[in-house]
Amino acid sequence: MAVSISRRRSKPYRKQEAKQSYFHFSAIYNFLSRISVALFLLILIYLWCSFSTIITGNIVHVCFSSSRKLHSLYCLSAGTHPSFEIPTSTNNHSFLAPRIFEGSNATEPVKFSVGSNLVTSNNGRYDEEVANAVKVVEEHLQVHRSWRSNRTNAESCSGEGIYVYDLPSKFNKDLVGQCSKMIPWQDFCSYLSNDGFGKAIIANNKFGKGWYQTHQYSLELIFHSRILKHPCRVYNENEAKIFYVPFYGGLDVLRWHFKNVSNDVKDGLSLELVNWLQRQRPWKRNEGKDHVLVLGKISWDFRRTNNSESPWGTSLLELEKMQNPIKILIKRQPWHANDIGVPHPTYFHPSSDNDIISWQLKIIRSNRKSFVSFAGAARSDAEDSIRRILIDQCSSNGRCKFLNCSSAKCNEAESIIDVFVESEFCLQPPGDSPTRKSVFDSLISGCIPVLFDPFTAYYQYPWHLPEDHDKYSVFIDKKEVKEKNLNVVERLSNVSSRERENMRRYIVYELLPGLVYADHNALLYKFQDAFAITINNLLLRGTRLAT
Repeated sequence: MAVSISRRRSKPYRKQEAKQSYFHFSAIYNFLSRISVALFLLILIYLWCSFSTIITGNIVHVCFSSSRKLHSLYCLSAGTHPSFEIPTSTNNHSFLAPRIFEGSNATEPVKFSVGSNLVTSNNGRYDEEVANAVKVVEEHLQVHRSWRSNRTNAESCSGEGIYVYDLPSKFNKDLVGQCSKMIPWQDFCSYLSNDGFGKAIIANNKFGKGWYQTHQYSLELIFHSRILKHPCRVYNENEAKIFYVPFYGGLDVLRWHFKNVSNDVKDGLSLELVNWLQRQRPWKRNEGKDHVLVLGKISWDFRRTNNSESPWGTSLLELEKMQNPIKILIKRQPWHANDIGVPHPTYFHPSSDNDIISWQLKIIRSNRKSFVSFAGAARSDAEDSIRRILIDQCSSNGRCKFLNCSSAKCNEAESIIDVFVESEFCLQPPGDSPTRKSVFDSLISGCIPVLFDPFTAYYQYPWHLPEDHDKYSVFIDKKEVKEKNLNVVERLSNVSSRERENMRRYIVYELLPGLVYADHNALLYKFQDAFAITINNLLLRGTRLAT
C-alpha cells in the first residue's frame, strides 16, 4: 500500500521558523548597530584628537594636527601644524584677517602681489581664501610702510620724545644674569657681553672694524642700550610720544626651554609685567597703544596657548592687554597688525660712516669664486623641507659651495661671512621658521639671497626692505624644487651678469647701511642704521597717534 507523505509543514513549525529568522535578523541588526555606534564614536574621538580650538584675542583658531588638505599660512609662518582661522567680531583693528585657509602650498607668489601666481590649488574656494589672506597681509604691510619717516640723524627731536620705563631688574638685568643656564651646549653669556654684541673679533680679523660674535637672539639688549643714549629720550612722561618697555621677553622664553616646568611658571613674568604696566599712568591714558616692546625671538615664541600641542614659549603676546602695544620682533606674525619685523642682528656693528664705506668697497670688489653657496644643515624631521634636495644639488655641482652646519661652526662670523663674501648667490631655504638670520648675513656680504618662501622676507620687513623684492633677491618656488626636481643652480644661471651686478650694487649701496645695528656710541651722519630707521618710524607713528 502506497503511503503519501505531505510536504506541507504544520503551522506551529512555520511559526517557529519565522521566530528563528526574526531572531537571526535582530542579532545581525544589533551587531551592525553596535558597529555603527562604535565607528561613530571612533570618528568623534579621531576628530577630537585631530584638532584643537583656540580663542586668541578676537580670533578662533581651529588647528588640525594631521590634515593634508587644510594647509596653513598662519602655521607656516608660526612653525606649527596646519590650521585655519575664523575671526570673531572685533572692534580692534589689530585683527583684520578674514576667514583664512593657510598653508605652505598657498604661499608661493613669484611677485609680491595678489594674483594668479599665488594660487596653485584646483579648489576655487581655497584659491579665493588664500588670495584674501595674502591681501590682508599686504594691507598690514602698506599701513606699516605709511609710517616710514623722512627724518634724518641731524634733525632735532622737535617734541618727539621717547620715555624709557625703569622696570624692576627682574624684567631685564636679572634675566641676563641667568644666561649660563639658558643654552646648555653653548657659552651663551659671552654672546650677551658688550650690551648684546658679544666678543669683539680682533685676532686675525680680515673684515675690518666693528665685527663681533653677535648672537641672533641679542636684539633686546642692543635696542635697550641704544635707546638709553638716544637724543630724543625724555625723562618726563608728559613729553613722550612713545613709551619703551625694556622687557627681555626672549631671554625669559630661553630660560625655561630646557627645563620641565609648568605653563604657569613660564607665563609668570609676563603676567607680572602686564600687572606692572596697568598701574602706570601713561598706559592708562592710551591703553598701551603708544607703548613699544622689543622682543628678540620670533613672534610665535610668545604665542603659546593652553590648548597648544607644543609646550614651547610663553603666552605674552596672546594676553588681551598685549594686543595694543607695538611689538618689534625679528620675525613678525603676518596677521597681527601690531607686529613689526626688523632685521636680525648681524656680526657687523660699525662705529662711523667710514666703517660702512670701507666695508662696502671691500665687498663690491670681492672675487666671488663660488656661483652659489648654501650654509645650513638638513631638516630630516621637517616633511616640507627642501634642504636635503638643495644639499644634494649643491654637493654634486662644482659651481656650488656647501658649508655643512651640522659639523662646521656656523655660529661664528668668520665661517659664514667668508663663504658669503665669495659667492654670487646664497640659498636661503626656511629652517625652524621661514625667516633666517642668514638672509641678513648674505645681504651685508653682497651675496644675492635666493628665497623659496615669501614669508622668509617679503612679508616681514616693510621698514628695511623694499616692496619690489626683485631688486635684491631671486625667488624660486619651493614646490618646483620639491615636486618638479628643478635644478636651482641651472635656474640661477639664467640671471645675466648685468642683472647680478645691478642687484649687488643696490644691496651694497642702498640696503646694507639700514640692515646693520651700529655701535652703541656710533656717530653716523651719512647713513641710518636699522635701529635709527626703526626709532624714527616709531616716532612718526607716535606723533600721528597723539594728534
